[in-house]
Amino acid sequence: MAQPVDVSLSVNGAQYRREVEPRLLLSDFLRQDLSLTGTHVGCEHGVCGACTVMIDGEAVRSCLVFAVQADGAEITTVEDLTAGTGPMHPLQEAFRDAHGLQCGFCTPGILMSMIPFLRDNPSPTEPEVREALSGNLCRCTGYQNIVQAVQLAAERMGASAETDKEVEAL
Repeated sequence: MAQPVDVSLSVNGAQYRREVEPRLLLSDFLRQDLSLTGTHVGCEHGVCGACTVMIDGEAVRSCLVFAVQADGAEITTVEDLTAGTGPMHPLQEAFRDAHGLQCGFCTPGILMSMIPFLRDNPSPTEPEVREALSGNLCRCTGYQNIVQAVQLAAERMGASAETDKEVEAL
């Protein structure tokens, strides 16, 4: 058996230091060691996207990353989108308002995939949204409401950014 490896990383703004087995997947570390069960595990092959988290601001399949590979990284999980009882993230609100979810199993991975997508593409077209969603499988919906939710979030986040710029100009 391999010797445990010391890892230190930030998850949702909190620092963690743990000894882990070298073969421990990041998805298992988050779920089992840190009790962050919003990161779902579906296929365990990186195909379904349910386990998507952000590592240093980029969407990554946590079932394809060993916890030791995340040493020194900043990890963001779906639990960080709404701090405590605070307001929901605009993307979460748009999913609610546009009925972009059904059973909810895939939703955390989709949210974590779409946040960096919208950051990099604040005014996406429908084909761009569909392409960005292609790495996330949903077995309950036909994707139409998910696409609409992402576009609604983009509109709202863009309007919010414009309001922020107007306030800064004052």
